[in-house]
Amino acid sequence: MKVLLVDDAEFARMTLKRLLDDYGFNFQYAEASNGVEAVRMYRKILPDLVIMDINMPEMNGITAVSEIIKIDKEAKIVMCSSIGYQQKVDDAIAAGALDFIVKPYQKETVVTAIEKVFGLS
Repeated sequence: MKVLLVDDAEFARMTLKRLLDDYGFNFQYAEASNGVEAVRMYRKILPDLVIMDINMPEMNGITAVSEIIKIDKEAKIVMCSSIGYQQKVDDAIAAGALDFIVKPYQKETVVTAIEKVFGLS
């Protein structure tokens, strides 16, 4: 499965990748550091899953979700946010995201969100 990790912090992408690998997911990863790159990469690779931060430069995650949904109404997108951004999370869900993960990442929360998106839970 192809997964697009989108976050302006390289450390956050690396942490998430390590968490997913340690859990045993056998994903192929692509990465983007902002919403503009995320939309471009989505068109290019058509990933099975997108895990995207909300707050990023150039194009935020909420706008990127809307753009990706225009490309693929069935896109599977999980948003990430820090504690205290509930309204932005609600906006992302309204734009088409299927679930959200609160930072800092915790293995159980990440795995549960992925399982929910793929109907495994």
